[in-house]
Amino acid sequence: MKITDTLRGKRVLLWGYGLEGKSTEKFIRKYCKDCQVSVFQGRREDIDEDAYDYIIKSPGIVAWDLSSKFTSMTELFLSEFSGQVIGVTGTKGKSTTSSLMYTVLSRCTDRPTLLMGNIGLPALDYYGEITDDTIIVFEMSCHQLAHTKISPHIALFLNLYEEHLDYYKTMDKYFHAKANITLHQKPEDYLFVGNNVPPLETAAKVTVISYDDPMHFDMNLKGDHNQFNARFVYAVSTGLFGCDPDKVREALKEFTGLRHRMQFAGNVNGVDYYDDSISTIPEAAIAAIRSIENAGTILLGGMDRNIDYDILIDFIREHGQYSYILMYKSGDRIYRELGDLPYCYYREDLQGAVELAKEITPAGKACILSPAAASYGYFKNFEERGDVFQKLIQE
Repeated sequence: MKITDTLRGKRVLLWGYGLEGKSTEKFIRKYCKDCQVSVFQGRREDIDEDAYDYIIKSPGIVAWDLSSKFTSMTELFLSEFSGQVIGVTGTKGKSTTSSLMYTVLSRCTDRPTLLMGNIGLPALDYYGEITDDTIIVFEMSCHQLAHTKISPHIALFLNLYEEHLDYYKTMDKYFHAKANITLHQKPEDYLFVGNNVPPLETAAKVTVISYDDPMHFDMNLKGDHNQFNARFVYAVSTGLFGCDPDKVREALKEFTGLRHRMQFAGNVNGVDYYDDSISTIPEAAIAAIRSIENAGTILLGGMDRNIDYDILIDFIREHGQYSYILMYKSGDRIYRELGDLPYCYYREDLQGAVELAKEITPAGKACILSPAAASYGYFKNFEERGDVFQKLIQE
């Protein structure tokens, strides 16, 4: 159903006024002029539900057990365009996979292709550009999916690791938020799922993508995790869109990557610096270390969300060939476990960590910022953290 028909003449409350809230207001004022729209940024208990036909919740607001009046930009968008959407979710690799998918389909089909959602501009910003032939690549966060009762025609669920427990409290709740990407799919829909994702309830046609699959692509992107991401793109583009396999491989090869995701930040005094500020879980940091052949020093730590760091602690104990500089609260927690090791260090912040890295990283080696922790409390977001890192290495 068209969003404009859904909202025509309705009383709408925008709960939250961040990027999506502002985008939704702009959409309503342009396309639904007979709709009454209000903005609210307070607590749920202060909302008079009887005064509204729809309450559009921003994804960052924590709320459970919502009535049928509550919806979201993602759900509204899917209500009209789900048949054209390739939805991409997973704990890690969403942005890279979405960008790879957009790049490949833009070059290997003759159809207009859009990239939107968690990676860039909100979906409704593109409303006027979408035609019946448009392919929509939509990166979907767990927050965008949490209360969505419509799933995309093509769903990619890359992987599942411990993350966002400050929001969801349990892995079960976190998993079920992401599972909405396929929960409402129909038999004519498609699900591509990574082999570490728990069993999913779905009616879609299922293809499992294995991390250990030997299929290899010649790419600028480093690491086995990016080979894994590329397998999803190859399977969808060749299997569902009829793209020429050789052209797909060429497009994958030409992709140079995204900022703050295993980004080469330069060589300073003989040391290679890599910005992997997007890393917020232990598995991502371990993947970064394994992906850089000349890895020497790794910068770890940030906001402490009480996630389990045992896998990273074990890795550090078993890999004394690297130097580890731990920082901020989560780094302090890890250091308290590993402070007896001569190759582990602690500094209070990123500036101190970079200064020490310059002292201890030998020429010919690499220094990698891959924090395995969120940036919040210290930086606006992971992008700012990466930008600060890139400035500090040049000082």
